[in-house]
Amino acid sequence: MAPNRTSDSTTSSLLERLRSGDPQAWQRLSDLYATLVYRWARMNKLQAGDAADVTQEVFQSVASNIERFRRDRAGDSFRGWLWAITRNKIHDHFRRQADEPRAAGGTAAHERIHAISQELPDAPNTTVSGFDADAALVRRALRVVEAEFEPKTFRAFWRTAIDGQRAADVAEELGMSTAAVYMAKSRVFRRLRMEMEGLFD
Repeated sequence: MAPNRTSDSTTSSLLERLRSGDPQAWQRLSDLYATLVYRWARMNKLQAGDAADVTQEVFQSVASNIERFRRDRAGDSFRGWLWAITRNKIHDHFRRQADEPRAAGGTAAHERIHAISQELPDAPNTTVSGFDADAALVRRALRVVEAEFEPKTFRAFWRTAIDGQRAADVAEELGMSTAAVYMAKSRVFRRLRMEMEGLFD
């Protein structure tokens, strides 16, 4: 059975649904961004378990503060806001670690905290170790909305927009008209923009 295109989940943005407390929206946000937050933590010298803990702390903070997220100035973005929270949680992690009895104490510990805070990059859009976070995020977002489309429609979109195939070739491959392929591509893009309004840069 085709999905209901007029349901709340497809007529409002993910950000709007997050602010209304929709549990499914929070699951979608986690599906989209948890891997990115975890990678940020790992790139900044956290062990796997600590990175997982920091990721959980970040999403708890996002849940508590989502109403405060605004895009009032040029350059404001959800990803930048998420990075600021993550950076603070990473810094808090190392501060707590230095305060534990088994950790190195005194001036050396404080110097290490300061050094780590200086190592955290300012720009959340930096590509590190060849990992393009934006491309990965878009792919995860597409997988989130994929179930809302007929398989052939989504396949036509994927083959043209992601694989870079010519619409005419995809039309022949899938037994569609070229116009239908263009329409499929447009529909998925439109749905993606609606879903991610305010969350992509």
